Parts: sequence; structure tokens; C-alpha cells
Amino acid sequence: MNNFFNSLFLPWLDLLALAWFAAWWAGYVWFTDHRETAQPTLRRQMDKYIREWIVQMVGRDNRMLDVNIMRNLTRSSQFFASTTMLILGALVAMMGYAEKAAGVIAELPFSQQVSDREWELKIFLLVVIFVFAFFKLSWSIRQFGLASVLIGATRKPIADAEQYADHIERITALASFASGNFNNGLRAYYFGVAALSWFVHPVLMIFMTVCIVYVLHQREFRSKTLQILAG
Repeated sequence: MNNFFNSLFLPWLDLLALAWFAAWWAGYVWFTDHRETAQPTLRRQMDKYIREWIVQMVGRDNRMLDVNIMRNLTRSSQFFASTTMLILGALVAMMGYAEKAAGVIAELPFSQQVSDREWELKIFLLVVIFVFAFFKLSWSIRQFGLASVLIGATRKPIADAEQYADHIERITALASFASGNFNNGLRAYYFGVAALSWFVHPVLMIFMTVCIVYVLHQREFRSKTLQILAG
């Protein structure tokens, strides 16, 4: 048993890089999704437009446009979910070639020499990241599907649209949850890039983690796309 735990031991710099990576990811998710603030974000602006779309939907006789919109949203999640499964398959296969892959990386400038066990742990981190992404994306697909059913269950337009209030909020909430899960699955791809840099050197992983958070923050809080959506 002691030999097993000793084989899992990582150098202090690798442990620091791993803790840094986890802390920045968790911190960024809290900062963007759970922090109470009036500051506009890309997701919150899209939630407003999702609700406006659903309000317009209940007033239409022909809802094929709305079905097509939901179908396109679902396809995006399906694409990334299927891609994630391919990545996971490649990572599992890579476990069997750890020694050869480590030899290739070792030839890169400034790369760190690691044992086969450390290499497998780094691959395992990527596996965990993309399993997380798959669960988020697949749940997003399911939620978009449920929202599609509610759109199909919407009655014909009536004079008083306020009678649709509860139904509108229900569909909006489901579509918003689906959008949020898709967003979290997509973020996992970004942080997967930072985890990939760990194969070269833990210091590079620390640097790349900060770069990834910076890129995500710029896109979700300061991008021209957000300025356009915010009006």
C-alpha cells in the first residue's frame, strides 16, 4: 500500500501547478456564474434574449422557426459531446503508449523529465476534464430536448399573452440551464489546453491557466460581442 501511494507522489512544483489549476477553474466558475453582481456578462445577456425569443414564440401560429432554432442549439451540444467521446477514446489509448509519448515530449525545449506513472497521472487529469465536459454537454442536449417538448406543448396564441407567463418562465429556465451547461462544457475545452501544457512543464501549466482565465474573462465580460448584445 505504501508503494502505491509513493508511486502517486508528485514533486511539489507539480502539486502546486495542479492546485493552482483547480483553484483558478473553480474560482472563475464562481465569479461568472454564482457571484451576485449587476455587471453584464455574455450568458446573462443571452438569457434575456432567450426569454424575449420565448415571448415571441408563444404569439406565433407557425413555430417551425422556433423548432429550427432549438435544433441548431442542440446540434452544437451534440457536436461537442461526440467530439469529447473521440478525445476520451484517444486519451485511453494513449495510456498504453505512455513511454513513447513521454519520449517525444522529452525532446521539446524546456520539457520536464517525468516517470511513466507521472505521465499517466497527467493523462488521467485530461480524462477527468473531458468526462466532466461530456456530462455537461450531454445534460445540455437533454435539457434542450425537454425545452423543445415544451415548445411543442405550447397552445395556440390567445388574446391575453399573460396567461402564458408560467409557461414562458418554464421554457426560458430550461433553455437557460441548457445554455449554461453547454457553456461549462465548452470551458472545459479551454482548461483542457492548460492541462495539456502540464505535459511540458508545470510552470507552463501555471502560466497557461492564467492565460485561459484571461481569455475567457475578456470574451465573457469585455468582448465586442457582449457590447453588441448589451446595446
